[in-house]
Amino acid sequence: MGGVLLLLLGTVAATYAGLPDAGPLVKENPKTTALIEQRASEAREAGRKPRRKQQWVPLSAVSKPAVDAVLLSEDASFYLHDGVDTVELARAVGQAMEEGKLGRGASTLTQQLAKNLWLSTDRSLLRKAKELVLAHRLEEALTKQRILTLYLNVVEWGNGVYGIEAAAREHFGVSASQLSTAQGAVLAAMLPSPRKRSPSSGSRALWKHAHRVVDALKTYKRISAAQAEGAHAEVDRLLGRAPADDGGADEAEDDGP
Repeated sequence: MGGVLLLLLGTVAATYAGLPDAGPLVKENPKTTALIEQRASEAREAGRKPRRKQQWVPLSAVSKPAVDAVLLSEDASFYLHDGVDTVELARAVGQAMEEGKLGRGASTLTQQLAKNLWLSTDRSLLRKAKELVLAHRLEEALTKQRILTLYLNVVEWGNGVYGIEAAAREHFGVSASQLSTAQGAVLAAMLPSPRKRSPSSGSRALWKHAHRVVDALKTYKRISAAQAEGAHAEVDRLLGRAPADDGGADEAEDDGP
């Protein structure tokens, strides 16, 4: 495993100089991202008009339960690490060496932001190396609050839907500031596969993941037991399912972009 990490670090060093500077993001919001441009290109190639719904909002304009849901679902140790979870990274790299490609996982919220802003969605070790460099640059240049704000405003939340304000309006008809605990849990649960797991898709995996997010919010004392009970009931209403539906095999997990 040590040799694998040394190889990865060597690749990182070789690619360092030509990668983007995170400094301008201290005060400026990006006009576009690599992922937005990739999706637009894919749409044009398929003969469709690119769709883009996005509205920037400050972190203060997002409901706290929704922010907590995303953090607990995507990166519970966000405020504790410096951009990289080294234990998970080593595990993922070892698995990649065995399987020939990187699977989903091992990416902190900062790494996901770096990928969305500047990189492709391929799963090569070279892309992962670039992602590590850029995550470090983001952590060096920006505060955690700024990184979280950027992430919540650029992450993909459906076909042509970017950022939590657009997602809240697209999927629930409310602003991000009005998102309930259950709505935030559903949005958080979409993130592994946001274009397939829409609230209207009937995805059983989305339903189960949303309930797990609510449970995590209760476990980490972000909400009370009574609030969790209400949120579980609302998740069922939002997704048109009930506890009795929890039977049979899960649908195939999609690893996202």
